[in-house]
Amino acid sequence: MLIKPDVSTRRSFLKQSLSLGGALVALGPHEKGVALPAADSGRSRVVIAHDAKVRTASASLDSSEITKLLDRAMQACFNVDSPLAAWKRVVRPDEVVGLKVNCLGGRGNATHPELVEAITERLRQVGITEIVVWDRQNLDLERAHYKIVERGSGLRCFGNDALGFEDELTTFGQAGSRITRTLTQVCDAVINLPVLKDHGIAGVTLALKSMFGAVHNPNKYHGNAGDPYVADVFALPPIRKKVRLHICDALNAQYEGGPSFMPQWMWPYNGLLVARDPVALDYVGWKIIEKKRAEMGVKSLAELHREPHYILTAADAQHRLGTADPARIERMEV
Repeated sequence: MLIKPDVSTRRSFLKQSLSLGGALVALGPHEKGVALPAADSGRSRVVIAHDAKVRTASASLDSSEITKLLDRAMQACFNVDSPLAAWKRVVRPDEVVGLKVNCLGGRGNATHPELVEAITERLRQVGITEIVVWDRQNLDLERAHYKIVERGSGLRCFGNDALGFEDELTTFGQAGSRITRTLTQVCDAVINLPVLKDHGIAGVTLALKSMFGAVHNPNKYHGNAGDPYVADVFALPPIRKKVRLHICDALNAQYEGGPSFMPQWMWPYNGLLVARDPVALDYVGWKIIEKKRAEMGVKSLAELHREPHYILTAADAQHRLGTADPARIERMEV
């Protein structure tokens, strides 16, 4: 199992069958490796699914309810009648799929293993037999209660320290980085699983900034509240090509004090944000955090000079990573 034994779950990762529920729909060439709007209107769809039932009476997470929440969000994002039909739009059965989690904040403020388990189950059901859960370091993953499995087949979990980084720099704009071999050499497709939270320098850390965990030198990119560096890193060709979907874990969210875990500024949002467009997702997530800050009487990010302008930069003519125009974002709550 990838989840350590002291974390309660209702299913094991490795119990899921590899059966294929029907013929897979091949991805069109425009769907592979680029973020496109999911809405028929041409706007970028960001689905917000939330439900208090994801928590039990004792306030622990209910894995079966998280799976239901994920299914509802995926169906809405892709406008299909079943969760498997949605997943067939994302991956092919012959691919190695990476799940890029965010574990810097430790167990209290990381991508939940219960969500990863639900995604893994659905991937297996559409024929994916090789899945890699990864993040910056093995230590980060262990602190978030993942078990390291570096070798074998089927399901692995490890940090960038397992395989290291490419020898050569990849560049875009003001970013020049060595990219983790996990992304460049192992994964055919990546599903990005950030957390909804504040960042003390860059304003927020959501889908775009999650890819700082794919490069060897993220410490170099925090000047000017991350602008344009967050956008430049995501635009590095291997990252831009392989990241296909963003599922933001908002079961717990943090509106101040991030990226470290600060329980006094956490709240149970009980939700997921799902989108193919990382810029649109980040714009919506930014506004959710700003709204909570206002409700709690905390200064806005603009007042603190850490408004995440890199989200707007990511949408500009140089980057073209998505849209930050609210008129072109279809925000759908389910």
